[in-house]
Amino acid sequence: MIAIAVDDEPIALDIIKSHASKVPFIELNATFNDAFEAINYLQQNKVDLIFLDIKMPDISGIDFLKSLNNPPMVIFTTAYTEHAVQSFELDAIDYLLKPFALSRFLKACNKAQELFNLRHQKQEIKPEHIFIKDGYEQIKVQLGEILFIEASGNYTQIQLIDKLLSSRITINDLADLLPKEDFIRCHRAFIVSRSKISKFDRSQIWVGDKNIPIGSTYTNVLKALS
Repeated sequence: MIAIAVDDEPIALDIIKSHASKVPFIELNATFNDAFEAINYLQQNKVDLIFLDIKMPDISGIDFLKSLNNPPMVIFTTAYTEHAVQSFELDAIDYLLKPFALSRFLKACNKAQELFNLRHQKQEIKPEHIFIKDGYEQIKVQLGEILFIEASGNYTQIQLIDKLLSSRITINDLADLLPKEDFIRCHRAFIVSRSKISKFDRSQIWVGDKNIPIGSTYTNVLKALS
């Protein structure tokens, strides 16, 4: 997993370098004291994970992350606690308070590696579950329990057989985690489990008593369902 670190304090970067060198699946390719140099690097290089400080001159880590169109996974590293809630709202993998021990650093890296593996699984390896972010926690969801998924405002709702989960993960990111042969996108706001479909017509799909619209740009799903 390719990573970079961005922090205006050289000592903090040295600690991250030292910790990262002991984690076998982390390849720390570059470190930056200047956030704008890091932005230029990201525009030209593939990066899976950023270790990102929050309190930096010129631009904060929060604003840095918001400026990226397609941001990598992020682990915030900071001496301050007040931005914890906002960082998780931005789907940060973890929030490390300085000074952090190797064991705590490794725990954050393991979370990132698990999500990385989920996103990059080979098609022939069919996952049985995914992890969904719920507040500060990652909840294991068995794929066989998912009925349908609905985008609702800033949240995505996952309707399971026996309960409803809400997460700030986008429906597009969630679609990337789901096996395409088992789930079908029928609308910009809906994904349904193929095995849970009870019937369908030209304009909608039923999952039990729930009728789900087929979007005008998703009419190709009819051929896939036939």
